[in-house]
Amino acid sequence: MAPAIPFLSLPRPVVLYPLYPRLCIMKTPRVPITLEGYPFILFAAFTTLVLALLEFPAAALPCLLVTALVTWFFRDPERIGPDQADAFVSPADGKVIVAEEVDDQRFVQGRAYKISIFMNIFNVHVNRVPYQGRVEQILLQPGKFYAADSERGALQNERCALTILSEGNLRYGVVQVAGLIARRIVCWAEKGEALATGQRYGLIRLGSRLDIYLPLQLKLHVKKGDKVKAGETVIASHAGTVFT
Repeated sequence: MAPAIPFLSLPRPVVLYPLYPRLCIMKTPRVPITLEGYPFILFAAFTTLVLALLEFPAAALPCLLVTALVTWFFRDPERIGPDQADAFVSPADGKVIVAEEVDDQRFVQGRAYKISIFMNIFNVHVNRVPYQGRVEQILLQPGKFYAADSERGALQNERCALTILSEGNLRYGVVQVAGLIARRIVCWAEKGEALATGQRYGLIRLGSRLDIYLPLQLKLHVKKGDKVKAGETVIASHAGTVFT
């Protein structure tokens, strides 16, 4: 039997129905690797191979371990989202470190819910769109690289912010925040682009933090301390929606 060909994940998949309720499609769970990780994986694998061919096992074995870890860090598994079309899903894997009401003048322009998700180096790094809509604005703000879960990091770290406008004039923001180790923010979304709920739109190398700003008309489904998965965990919904 011919060996299976590994699945390669595209960073920006084609969206057929970006602004309409999503179709319920059964997906086979797979664990592909994000294309952003291939240069690092190939470099580590090549170094391991060279050391093995030169018969330096003491150096080749640690490099093999590094190759495996880098491959794990850049994994990009498929996710199956909720059936409810009005569900807001988590944009990142990790732990909720903030879930509170704040004053927001950048996205909602008023009182808003802020949800912050901290990603450690062992979480999946790929970020997904919380809710379908069109990108109104993308703002990259240079800054520091403090620990992402600290107060200084929340206020001063480098970040990339997306403002997304959905149907019903519902506007929200999602912000990728760099961290102490994670110093490379990647955003594949473009201004004016229509995005689907759960679509991959970027990543932060080696973890860090995602902040989401949502209007108060929504109902939160997460609290501080909850563990969430990008594209699967429902973090908010329109008030009155019942989830089974």
